Amino acid sequence: MESNEFLMIETQIIDVLKGIFDPEIPVNIYELGLIYKVDVDDNQFVTIVMTLTAPNCPVADSLPLDVRNRVAAIPGVSGVYVDLSFEPPWDKDMMSDEAKLELGFL
Repeated sequence: MESNEFLMIETQIIDVLKGIFDPEIPVNIYELGLIYKVDVDDNQFVTIVMTLTAPNCPVADSLPLDVRNRVAAIPGVSGVYVDLSFEPPWDKDMMSDEAKLELGFL
């Protein structure tokens, strides 16, 4: 895959992730810091490492599935694997400045 094509897919993935919101916090999961890693291989297969705000989060089953389905719908993506990880545990310091400002932490 050419680097320009790679950047285009990666940008689309981030845009999609910014459109998914934690149902309990009015901030998207990307700015909230729930996405630890996005990797696109040469075959345009996407691996996403993500977490939740807490292991017992009520959307523990549905949020990773929503991430997988929405990213898989991006034209050119050949497949998606979402790895749900709790290492390191999420905390508010992982949020972007934009998210902290939105939630009144700045």
